[in-house]
Amino acid sequence: MTRLLVTAALLAFAPTIASAQETAGEATLEQRISRVEDELAIRRVIVQYAAFLDRRDYAGYSELFTPTGEWATPDGEGRQGRADIREMLQSVLGPANSPNADNYHLVSNPRIELDGDRATATSRYIFIMRGEGGSPTPALTGLYHDEFMRHEGEWKIARRIVEDIMPSAQEWREAMSAGEQSQ
Repeated sequence: MTRLLVTAALLAFAPTIASAQETAGEATLEQRISRVEDELAIRRVIVQYAAFLDRRDYAGYSELFTPTGEWATPDGEGRQGRADIREMLQSVLGPANSPNADNYHLVSNPRIELDGDRATATSRYIFIMRGEGGSPTPALTGLYHDEFMRHEGEWKIARRIVEDIMPSAQEWREAMSAGEQSQ
């Protein structure tokens, strides 16, 4: 009987306790679980980005963006909207779903900041290409600076800025122009 009374009292005051926890800056269990689920969903988008890109799945890749999502570089080059992003991929990488045994992307170190239905993230990438004798060779590294938003119940990329670090964007363009490396 005592247990029943304690349980009833806790249930009666649960909204007050939850409100006090939020006011004091402490999140409820449900809020903490929701944040973990959101962060995992965003991490999944970051990983899917590389997987879709490497498979040349341009439809899947572009669906990771909001309908008006933007892919950009720090110097202002970019594409906006899913169709424009798909077109960019096809012009750079060739036909959609074409076989790819020559390169792949690795993403790591995601740092995610949640703010309701919006989030920002920074992660690192490394682009590996088939080198001499088929050896995997690091070709390009950099940072992804992302803005995410919840769109129709799913986390999507609203804006991604791709910042090449090693080699720099200029060094990479020069290498690509010289035919030293190909994607």
